[in-house]
Order: sequence, then structure tokens, then C-alpha cells
Amino acid sequence: MSGPPATAVALASEERAELERLVRAHTTPQQVALRARIILVAAEGLTNVRVGQRVGVSREAVRLWRDRWAGLQAVPLDELGVEERLADAPRPGAPGRIGAEQVCQVIALACEAPALADRPISQWTGREIADEITRRGIVGTISPRHAARLLKRGICSPIWSATG
Repeated sequence: MSGPPATAVALASEERAELERLVRAHTTPQQVALRARIILVAAEGLTNVRVGQRVGVSREAVRLWRDRWAGLQAVPLDELGVEERLADAPRPGAPGRIGAEQVCQVIALACEAPALADRPISQWTGREIADEITRRGIVGTISPRHAARLLKRGICSPIWSATG
């Protein structure tokens, strides 16, 4: 059972050189290096299944990156570099409602002792910090769970601020 023929991938010398550099560089993110290997092997003219076997990914992943690469080849390299072509596509969904500055304010709040905010507790809880965030007007509303997630991504935690 064979499917549609694989999209042909032809590489210019500068594209090939940049892909090989990405594969060899120690600072290249592993996902980008894997995608570069997929394109390099696909340029040899192999089927998606064979490319997947050589690189260690599914044929669907090979098809995705082969098609994406072929779709972007019309754009000159000086407008869209090789690494940008191999980057993740923007994810769907509504844009975030809490900006970076607000996240910094939340983290700074969590690093304060609760007593400075006239809270009768020794360390922040999700509910207490969410209440304080809305009281200070950092954001209009925020759930305790979301407030805790913001802090988990940040550089300090409520427990650290109470003990450190």
C-alpha cells in the first residue's frame, strides 16, 4: 500500500551548509537539529518511511517537515533563515492576558513576606496570593491555580520567600 509520492526536497549549497552546521553545533536545540537531519536525508531522494527509519522518527513527522521546508523554499534565505524555517509554528489560541511586566510584579509580590501585605499567614498560598494580586490591581481577576502556575514558571516560589 503506497501513498502519494513524497515532496521533493532540493537544497542549494548554502542551505545544505547551514543545515549541516546546525546538526553539528552543540548549541542547536535538539528539535531543530533533528529537523535539519530530516531535511538533509530527505534531500537524498528517499521515501518518507526510509527517512524516518534513518533519522528515528515517524513518516508523518518526515512528511510534515519535508512539506514545510518545500513550502518555504520560495522565500529567500536572507528573509527567512534556515533555523527559522525549522522553528515551531505559532500555536493556536487566544493571546495571553497577563503580560511579562505583570508576571514580574506577581513574582516580586511572592518574594515579599505576607506580613508586609497585612496577611496573617507565614507563607503564601495560591488563594492568598491570588487575592493579593487582584487587591493590588496587578490583574483584574486570577484564579489561585493560575497564580501558582505563574510562580512556578518564575524565579522564586512563595515557600522560598518565607524561608529564605
